[in-house]
Amino acid sequence: MSRLNRKRIVKWVNNITTGILFTVLIAMMLIVISAKASGGEPEVFGYQLKTVLSGSMEPGIQTGSLIAVNTVDNRSNFKKGDVITFQKEKNMLVTHRIIEVIKDTNGVSYRTKGDNNDGADVNPVSSQDVVGEYTGFTIPYVGYFINFSQSKNGALLLLIPGILLLCYSGFTIWRALSQLESKESNNKEA
Repeated sequence: MSRLNRKRIVKWVNNITTGILFTVLIAMMLIVISAKASGGEPEVFGYQLKTVLSGSMEPGIQTGSLIAVNTVDNRSNFKKGDVITFQKEKNMLVTHRIIEVIKDTNGVSYRTKGDNNDGADVNPVSSQDVVGEYTGFTIPYVGYFINFSQSKNGALLLLIPGILLLCYSGFTIWRALSQLESKESNNKEA
């Protein structure tokens, strides 16, 4: 392999590495800012992103997955088989499948069950407690990352790619300077 081809390959690898590190830095910044600005609930194109913290819906939705939930205006139009996210307690959301729709004088409520659970949930879910409908969009294990970004230490996600980018830039500058010094010493010898 000629020296010119080797330089092109090194330059190409440098550009790709710099691009990846810069993209990761920008992505981390957007995720952290989005989570902080929306009060801890990241939203993309009108879909709320939720982290799955239990295995009640496995194997379809794995623990630690990131899911997209479509917020809905009419919360009483769900049917048996739909997967909904609802407020179980003050700061606790649950995503389970509807196994029965109950219509009575109090309105509409849903009996739900996790796909991986043996029995149905104890209390029916009032339609007022429904946050949205699970859209089927799942990214395994990314929920752990999002959960961390929403924590007090989430700003560290900005520092890590930033520090990597600075270290890589310093290494690139050091290597360029050493090549210049090498050329200068070769020119002086000649």
